[in-house]
Amino acid sequence: MLKDSYLVGLIGSGIGPSLSPALHEREANRQGLRCLYRLLDLDTIGLPPEGVGELLNAARLLGFDGLNITHPCKRHVVEHLDALDPQAEALGAVNTVVFEDGRAVGHNTDVTGFAASFARGLPDVPLERVVQIGAGGAGAAVAHAVLTLGAGRVTVVDALPERADELAGSLNRTFGADRATAAPSALLPELLARADGNGGLVHATPTGMAAHPGLPLPAKLLHPGLWVAEVVYRPLETDLLRAARAAGCATLDGGGMAAFQAADAFRLFTGREPDRARMLAHLTDLTGPVPAPK
Repeated sequence: MLKDSYLVGLIGSGIGPSLSPALHEREANRQGLRCLYRLLDLDTIGLPPEGVGELLNAARLLGFDGLNITHPCKRHVVEHLDALDPQAEALGAVNTVVFEDGRAVGHNTDVTGFAASFARGLPDVPLERVVQIGAGGAGAAVAHAVLTLGAGRVTVVDALPERADELAGSLNRTFGADRATAAPSALLPELLARADGNGGLVHATPTGMAAHPGLPLPAKLLHPGLWVAEVVYRPLETDLLRAARAAGCATLDGGGMAAFQAADAFRLFTGREPDRARMLAHLTDLTGPVPAPK
């Protein structure tokens, strides 16, 4: 049932800089709705990621309409939900929970958000060989998105080799044998050399966020034959993107994914269709102009 006011929130760690409250509240205001968006920061509350179930139950009791879920809880939250939509079930990761008739239903709008951003920002790049760093909740979503967009093969690298193996196996079960493989980080130089001219790099870890500064790989591994796509959006200009542009790579920042996944979550929360271009403009206004892809 459509309403005029909504109470939603975000569960995660170190989420103070998040733009989700402003994105949702601004779009609600433009549609004549009231949206109150609250941050439920594990660091502030003093809970570990495994405590996400406690916050989920509290939000349900307090009358929240839904929640966004971010690092490091996208996988932990799954066991506390009553149902998953097919995409979230395939991923094993949830970034949006909607409370429906007393049930908590998990969705994943990271997939559609990244796919829409990639198609908009890097529409003509080669996708034969894609190297992805990160196999967590966001990594699972963007790997699914890249294969959905037509990537020939995705090689997943993660600090936890077993997590990369698990994601590659899941991708192969969904998209067909040999569409994905896992590799150790020691092979990054070779993998990126093979992608020269026929693929690129997707970065899907927290490295580069305000709380996790730095580069996820040595800058010397970047070269003009690669494109580089980032999921981090605070800051919008990460050290990785800066290094990639200096190396002559085509680049995609994380702003589009942030705006478009928020738009899809807004639709799930409110039952109303958001203005996606307007939400991207909101994000640009909140972060400053997005550097044009080279």
